[in-house]
Amino acid sequence: MAKKEKKQKTAIQKAIKIISILLIILVIALVAIFTGGYTYINSLIGTMNQEQIDESQIGVSSKSEENLKNYRNIALLGVDTRKDNYETYNNRSDCIIIASINEKNGDIRLISVYRDTYLQVKEYGKDKLDKITHAYSFGGAQNTLLALNTNLDLNIKEYVTVNFDAVIEAVDALGGVTINITNEEIKYINDYIKSLNQLLNRSAKSITKAGQQNLNGIQALAYSRIRYTAGGDYKRTERMRDVLEAMASKAKNLGIGQLINLINLLVPKISTNLSTGDIISLVPTLINGNFTESMGWPYNTKGVTFDLWYGAPVTLESNVVKMHKEIFNDADYEAPETVKKISNDIISKTGYKE
Repeated sequence: MAKKEKKQKTAIQKAIKIISILLIILVIALVAIFTGGYTYINSLIGTMNQEQIDESQIGVSSKSEENLKNYRNIALLGVDTRKDNYETYNNRSDCIIIASINEKNGDIRLISVYRDTYLQVKEYGKDKLDKITHAYSFGGAQNTLLALNTNLDLNIKEYVTVNFDAVIEAVDALGGVTINITNEEIKYINDYIKSLNQLLNRSAKSITKAGQQNLNGIQALAYSRIRYTAGGDYKRTERMRDVLEAMASKAKNLGIGQLINLINLLVPKISTNLSTGDIISLVPTLINGNFTESMGWPYNTKGVTFDLWYGAPVTLESNVVKMHKEIFNDADYEAPETVKKISNDIISKTGYKE
């Protein structure tokens, strides 16, 4: 393959790694462009679950605002709920991705924060070391932003949340997605299929063989939830990306009529504090932006078991410093005292040092 062709293929592969939430925003904006109907798109976005957050309660410091003034960071949350609502009780944000937009050069990077990462989370009004996924259970998107901003020293004020039901319906609307199932995964995917069938009164079939196959919505969601094979939650994050990448790849080939139908289906299942203007403003960024390589955070972790298994950053301070230097190009970055304290608390609890 010629070098130019290889480069183009790589760019395409990076572009289609946009997860479904970003894809939805992009498609909504494209519908607005093609139909020329701001009134229509405004009414469509009006069917989203709109939520205001208290920006004084999300942990953004004046120093982080200054340091990250050239970066627009948006939290993309996949919530562990099968209800068509976003009540916080018993809901966890199993998929946490930070879409980081460099507003100076247009670069966009997707940063996956592993759900089991052992961080400081506000629970019942008190700070506690716990899995980051539990932050949503104790205060919804606002509490998740607080945890992300406090532990990672970020400036996130915007979020988009989608529930599992949206994934199921989107995959079905796309006619399924092609995924390679391994022998190791068959038992676990079938356990989840059975559970989802019972919970949602569905009748999706079990997977009977390994290999490439077309999965419907229930099957695809079941696949993305597997976490007990080799690789644990890190592998599950990869499976989520596989499903969402397959969705994005299919959706980008839909006609305008099909796109509108898909959007009509999915928009009511989104919760966000982005306004219509915010979403429309993302159009040039998403169309012209350069999607650089995605990454998982923390860089270095070590498992520890107390009441549950946790992924402890080793150390939080060094992982945060590395992120700010590499992702946000701050060569002189030093972690604030808040991060240093949480880092020391984690070391005291786990005994894990570098």
